[in-house]
Amino acid sequence: MRFKFSRQKSEGLRRNSSRGVGFEEIEALWTRPYYQDERNEDPAQFRAIGWVKGRLYTVIFEERTDAQGDFIHLVTLWKATREERRLYEEHS
Repeated sequence: MRFKFSRQKSEGLRRNSSRGVGFEEIEALWTRPYYQDERNEDPAQFRAIGWVKGRLYTVIFEERTDAQGDFIHLVTLWKATREERRLYEEHS
């Protein structure tokens, strides 16, 4: 699975104390069980909730295609809210 994202945005997320990780770390979310749903239809965006570095995170992403094939474009992330934690627990 390939991932693409803004390196500058990733550094900003990592420095933000309420987020604490960048996109590089959040890629690990896809290696364990996670909850996923659709967030928007236009553009098509999805939400994934899962564990990274001992914390439950939410990431917004888009599925895209380029000359090399399909990839996941990471848009933003945050620590999961109570509602997102409940969703994850109900579906895992």
